[in-house]
Amino acid sequence: MSSRREARECSLQMLYTFDSCKISVDSICEFFNENLPKVEVYRKFAKDLFRGVCVKKGKIDLLIQKYAENWELERMAVVDRNIIRLAAYEIIATPDTPVNVIIDEAIEIAKKYSTIDSGKFVNGILDKLKVIRIQENLK
Repeated sequence: MSSRREARECSLQMLYTFDSCKISVDSICEFFNENLPKVEVYRKFAKDLFRGVCVKKGKIDLLIQKYAENWELERMAVVDRNIIRLAAYEIIATPDTPVNVIIDEAIEIAKKYSTIDSGKFVNGILDKLKVIRIQENLK
C-alpha cells in the first residue's frame, strides 16, 4: 500500500468518527495520532485531508447532493458518504493530483471498507463530480 493510500484511509477513519460520534476535530486528530502514517509528509496529508473536509463539509455536501441523483446524503452508507466527501475535497483542493487517481483511490478504498457494490456507487458519483476540476481548468 502506498503511503498516500494509507493517509487517505486514516482520513476516512477520522471522518467516519467525526460523522458518527460528533467528536471535535481536534479530539479526533489527537485520538488518531498513533494511527497516522509514520512519515511526516503523509501524516500532514492525512490531517490536511481530514481538516479540509471538515471545514468545507457544507460546500462538499451541496456538491455531492447536486450530482448524487435520487440519493440523499443521510441515506448513503456512512463509509460511502465519507469516501465521497474525501475524494470530492481532494478534487477541489489538490489540483496537482490527477482526478482519475483520486477516483481510483476512492474506489479501491470503498471496495476495502464497504460493500461489494460501493466501488460502483462511489465511482458513479465521483465521475460526475470531476466536472468541477474540468470547469476550473477552463477558467
